[in-house]
Amino acid sequence: MSGRPVEFSGDEPEGLRDTDVSVALADTEEEFDLVETPEELPVLPLKNTVLFPSLVSPLLVTTQRSRKVIDEVLVTPDRLMVAPAVRRGVEGSPDAEDLYRVGTVLRVVKMLKFPDDSYRLLVQGVARARIEDIVQTEPFFRARTRLLEERGDETSVEVEALQRQILQEFGALISSQEKLSEELHHVAANLEDPGRLADFVASNIELDLSQKQAILEEVEVGRRLARVLTELNRATEAHRIEHEIREKVQSELGKSQREYILRQQIDAIRTELGEGEDEGAEIDTLRERIAEAAMPENAHEQATRELDRLANTPNASAEYGVIRTYLEWMVDLPWSAESEDRLDIGDAQKILDEDHYDLEKVKDRILEYIAVLRLKRDLKGPILCFAGPPGTGKTSLGRSVARALGREFVRVSLGGVRDEAEIRGHRRTYVGALPGRILQGLRKAKTRNPVFLLDEVDKVGSDFRGDPSSALLEVLDPEQNGTFSDHYLEVPFDLSKVLFIATANWMEPVPAALRDRMEVIELPGYTAEDKLEIARRYLIPRQREKNGLADTAFEIADDAVRGLIESYTREAGVRNLEREIAALCRKTALRVAEEGPEAAGQVDAADLETRLGPRKFEPELAERAGRPGVAVGLAWTPVGGDILFVESTQMPGRGGLKITGSLGDVMRESAEAARSWLRSQRETLGLEDALFETADLHVHVPAGAVPKDGPSAGVAMVTSLASLILGRSARADVAMTGEITLRGKVLPVGGIKEKVLAAKRAGIREVILPDANRRDVDEVPEALLKGIDLHYVATIDEALQRTLEPAS
Repeated sequence: MSGRPVEFSGDEPEGLRDTDVSVALADTEEEFDLVETPEELPVLPLKNTVLFPSLVSPLLVTTQRSRKVIDEVLVTPDRLMVAPAVRRGVEGSPDAEDLYRVGTVLRVVKMLKFPDDSYRLLVQGVARARIEDIVQTEPFFRARTRLLEERGDETSVEVEALQRQILQEFGALISSQEKLSEELHHVAANLEDPGRLADFVASNIELDLSQKQAILEEVEVGRRLARVLTELNRATEAHRIEHEIREKVQSELGKSQREYILRQQIDAIRTELGEGEDEGAEIDTLRERIAEAAMPENAHEQATRELDRLANTPNASAEYGVIRTYLEWMVDLPWSAESEDRLDIGDAQKILDEDHYDLEKVKDRILEYIAVLRLKRDLKGPILCFAGPPGTGKTSLGRSVARALGREFVRVSLGGVRDEAEIRGHRRTYVGALPGRILQGLRKAKTRNPVFLLDEVDKVGSDFRGDPSSALLEVLDPEQNGTFSDHYLEVPFDLSKVLFIATANWMEPVPAALRDRMEVIELPGYTAEDKLEIARRYLIPRQREKNGLADTAFEIADDAVRGLIESYTREAGVRNLEREIAALCRKTALRVAEEGPEAAGQVDAADLETRLGPRKFEPELAERAGRPGVAVGLAWTPVGGDILFVESTQMPGRGGLKITGSLGDVMRESAEAARSWLRSQRETLGLEDALFETADLHVHVPAGAVPKDGPSAGVAMVTSLASLILGRSARADVAMTGEITLRGKVLPVGGIKEKVLAAKRAGIREVILPDANRRDVDEVPEALLKGIDLHYVATIDEALQRTLEPAS
C-alpha cells in the first residue's frame, strides 16, 4: 500500500540516494515472531529517518561500507541487523557516539542486486533494541544488543480512549491531505494492538527525527499513545495553518494579478493618448527608490499613497509636478543613512588643536561627547550654543567638530530669517512649496547624523509670517526632535541623531525658552598674546597660501604682528587681523610680480605704515586726559569687552544733572544714583551744600553714536563725579566696573572675563571689581591676569580710595 517516503542513509552519505519507499504492515503478526535473536548484530546506521517494528520498508544501499553490512547479514540464517538513527548534524561517516542507543531490529526479506552494484532491499521491523556496546568498528559496526519489551496494561480504559482519539485525528488528517491514502486509515482501524497502532501512525505522519526517536524509545504503551496523539494534533494544526497561509497567499496573488491587469490597461490607454512609456518607467523608478529608501512605516505608506496618486494623474496636469517633487524629496532624504563616527579621542583632540588655538572649554565638551558616545552608541545629539564676539572662530569650530567626529557638516545662516516656514517648510498647497532649511540641509548632507550649524541664532527676527525662534524650539529639544514635523512632508522625521550647534554673538535677544534648550558655551575674546599665536599658526600660513606666497621667503615678524594688533585693529576676535595680514600679503605679491621672488622678504613693524598707511587706532590710554572728571570704566558688548570713558563737568546753574552719550535708562539711573550718593555724603567728603544748588552737572560718555546701557558703569559714574567735585584726578591706569546703590554698596555685574580682557588689551594695570565677583575671576585664565592687579570692593568709599589720586 502507498505511504510516506522514508529516507535511508548509510555511513557515507555521498554514495546514497533518496528513494520513494512504502511503509506497510505485515499480513500476520506471526511473520515477526522470532524464536531467538543473536546477542551481537551488525549495525546499519540510518540518517534522517527512524524505522519502527512491525513495518515493511524498501531501502537502497549504494556505499561499499553499507554493502558489507548486507553481505554479512545475508549469510546468517536469521538475516537480522540493528538499524539505529544517526543524530542530526552529522556529516560524512558517523562515529559510534553519533548513533542513538535505541534502534529497530530489521530482517532482510528480499534483496535485488543491480549492475551498478547497488542493493534494493525489503526489510521488516522486528523489535525495539538497545545497543549496549559497540564491539566492532571495522569494516562496519557490530553491537551487543538487548531487546526492549513493551510494558503497560493494553486493555485499560485510558489506552482504549487514546486509541479511539488517535484513529479520529488520524482520519481527519488523512481527509485533509491528498498525499495520504484513505487505505491508511482502514489499516489503522483494523489494528488491535495499541503499540503497533502508535508505531504505524508515527511512521506515516511528518515528524522531526528527534520526535520519532522519542516515540521509538518509549516502551510504555500508554505514554507512547499519548505522545503520538500530541504529535498528531500538532501535525493537524500545522496543516491547518499552512492551508490558511496558502489561501491568503493565493488571495494576495489574485489581488496583485488584478492590479497588474488594471495597470496594463491604464498603460495601454496612456499609450493611445500619446503619454508614452517614459511616464511608466518614471513610476517604476520612483517605486524602486521608495523601496530602497528604508523609510519608517508611516513615511513609506505616505510615499506609496502619493505614488499611486501620481500614477493616476496625467503628466500634463499641474498636480503631477507637485506630487513628483514631493516624492523626489521623500526618497532623497536620509531616513536611515548614517556616517560612521570617529570615536578616537586622541585623533579628535589632534584635529581640534590643528584647527583652533586655545578654546579648551569647547574642546573638552566635544571630547566628553565622543567619550560618552563610545560607551552609549544610541546617545542623542546634544544641543550646543557657542556664544562670543565676532571673529573668535565659532563657525569654523563647528566645521572642526564635524571633522573630528568624521561626520558631514551643514551650515544654515539664520541671520535675518523672519518666516517660520524657513524652519518648518511650506505646506504643499502653496505654489513652489519646499521643506524648511533643516530638511534641506539633511538632504544635502545625505546622512541623518551630521553636525548641523545654526549660525547667528541671535539675529532671528519675527513678523506677521510667524516667529522662527518658536519653530526652533522643537528642532533644538532632544525630547521632541525625534519626531520633527515639517509642514511640507507631513510625516515625522527623526533629528535625534543630529549634533546641533548654534552660534550667537549675544544671548540677550535669544528667547528664554530657546536659551533653556541649549547648552551655552562662552567663547571670550582673545588677548594680544593669543592673537599673536593664532597669527603665527593659522592666519599667516593661510594667507601666504591664498596669495601665492607659500614658496617664497615672505614672513611677518612678531613685532609687525603686534603692531597690527595694537594699531590697525581693535576687536575681540581675529577677523580684522586676518584682513590686515591679507593686505600685507597682497602688497608683497604685487612687489613679487613686479620685481621677482627676491622682493618677498620679512615685514617688520617699521614697514607697516609704508604698506598699510597711517595707524588706524592710537593706544587707548593716550586718549585720557589727566584732569579731574574723567574715569575709565569697563563695559561688555556683543562684540566683547571694551573700555569707556566717563567725563563730567560743572557749570553755574540750579543743581541740575544733564546726561548725554546715547545712554539707556539704566545707565542714566546710575548717573542719578551717583549724584544722589555724593550729595548725601557731602559732610563726610567736606563739600558745601550750595555746590549742588548753584551748579549744574553734566555727565557724558564718548562715542555718542553707539547706544550704551547697563548698571555696570555705576562705579565709573560716581568716580567721575567725585573726581570733578573733589578736584582730584582719577588714576589713568585704573579701570573699574560695578553697580552702585544709594546706600553706597557695590553690587556684582556680569562679563568679568571680557572686561578684564579689554583692560589688558588697553594697557590697564589695575582693575576694580565688586567683591561679589571673586567667584567669576576663577574662570579667567591665569595668563590673562598676568600684569594686572585686581582689587575687590564692597562699598563706594573703598572704590574711591583705589580710583582717585591722593589729595594734594
